Amino acid sequence: MGFQSQVDVEETAGYLTAYLDSLALVERLHRLLLDVIKDEFERLSVLEINAVQALLLFNIGDHEVTAGELKSRGYYQGSNVSYNLKKLVDMGYMHHQRCEIDRRSVRVKLTDKGRHIRGVVTKLFARHADGMESRNVMSMEGMDDINSSLRKIERFWTDQIRYIY
Repeated sequence: MGFQSQVDVEETAGYLTAYLDSLALVERLHRLLLDVIKDEFERLSVLEINAVQALLLFNIGDHEVTAGELKSRGYYQGSNVSYNLKKLVDMGYMHHQRCEIDRRSVRVKLTDKGRHIRGVVTKLFARHADGMESRNVMSMEGMDDINSSLRKIERFWTDQIRYIY
């Protein structure tokens, strides 16, 4: 019995280590993604917009949304979403309009300038996808496996937030 409990402890410790490694990797990948976007914009001499703002424009796309919808749809996670939206409006990348029903709520959508930035990010991601495929970095099956696993983690964390165990 003592041997079995030692094995369980080691397996649990191993799983925790793997989980923590995964968390660190996801965090590093997100930061690296922002660096890749930043480098692309520096290469193109687009310096007034930062990577977080460019990613926000990319994720909004053709939708018209509120700041709350951005968070609830998972397009943007961050405490400064309102700040970035205001900056993007001030710089001419987004239009904003008060909702007719709830005057406290503001809806935003991309301007032509914002759609241009979205196009830059779209082309960057398309180049990356093409490069990863052509260099056999990862198969489509591997990409599907990663996405499936990440969706399971997303559901688990969402359930934790909602107190569903």
